[in-house]
Amino acid sequence: MTEFIEVPKGLDRVIVADTEIGDVRGEEGFYHYRQYNAVELAKRCSFEQVWYLMTHAALPTRPQLASFRAQVAPYRTLTPELRELLPLLKGSTPLDGLRTALSAACASRPMQPVLDIDEAARADDALFACAVTPTILTAMWRIGQGLEPLDPREDLGYAANYLYMMTGEEPSEANARAVEQYLILTIDHGFNASTFTARVIASTEADLGAALVGAVGALSGPLHGGAPARALDALDAIGGPENIDAWIRGELEAGRRIMGFGHAVYKTDDPRSVHLRDVADGLDGDIVDFAKTVERRVVEILAEVKPGRKLYTNVEFYAGVVMELAGVPRTMFTPTFTTSRVVGWSANILEQARDSKIIRPRARYVGTPPPQPVPEDGFAA
Repeated sequence: MTEFIEVPKGLDRVIVADTEIGDVRGEEGFYHYRQYNAVELAKRCSFEQVWYLMTHAALPTRPQLASFRAQVAPYRTLTPELRELLPLLKGSTPLDGLRTALSAACASRPMQPVLDIDEAARADDALFACAVTPTILTAMWRIGQGLEPLDPREDLGYAANYLYMMTGEEPSEANARAVEQYLILTIDHGFNASTFTARVIASTEADLGAALVGAVGALSGPLHGGAPARALDALDAIGGPENIDAWIRGELEAGRRIMGFGHAVYKTDDPRSVHLRDVADGLDGDIVDFAKTVERRVVEILAEVKPGRKLYTNVEFYAGVVMELAGVPRTMFTPTFTTSRVVGWSANILEQARDSKIIRPRARYVGTPPPQPVPEDGFAA
């Protein structure tokens, strides 16, 4: 008789794979990419340097980074066929449209199942998908605003190009660097829902595009990728310092979550949130002081109402503040997150493809005891 293993709901604390990509240590408030502290990478590196690290498992030399940028550059531009498709998706949000547009872009190569191609071809598919994603997203947003999409510029880095393609203006160095640090901090974060989705699909040895589109779908849920804008909406709803306590207690009494607080893994300060608080300070806006005041009171009230839960700000809280100050529209907060996480998804897909076994858990049936008799005529009485 087959023996089954009971696991916690949601696979909480269940290890399902080995990885060399990174790890999240929730009790310590620490996470890393390929043995490097992710916050230190955000402080010292460009996005492209960390992208190279995720792809090649080592930080680049200066010549290697120049070669990498040259390899990526042609993949950033939309094909004529994709340009014709995007206006047809005008009614979609950028993230919803990405599911269709990225699928079409990957099919146009065309991408082959990872089973049928070697590691170099898989890596090239990944570079293409990661490079074209920000161009698709900014084009989708501009089309939705009645504006013409903009081509990427070869003289701008990843974050600066993203902001330029979205707004039509070359961003200040401070704004570009602030968004770049946010993007670096969100490239990867353990086996979250979208990363796990990508690896499940990759375990079937489907093509890389299929796995990425599945990950985008998982990210679209508000409990995963939709919190930055919701956290700012909460600041708007509070309005001013005098309303903080009443608003927070009202939300908790109604059984609603305070968006931007609490994390499935961290039981202490989220290191991403701590660093982004400092980044926000450097951008200098009235919203920063208000956000810090709200943070302090939410943490105090949560400790009072839910003792022992250890609930602190997560990355979404100050991510929203940083992006707001850098000029990113709120409807583009989660799409912006996607432009970084696609690099982490791709690294996980490539790792899964190297030594894959199909991920195939079981479900426990809890319905009416079988077998029930089927009526003679097939109809219920």
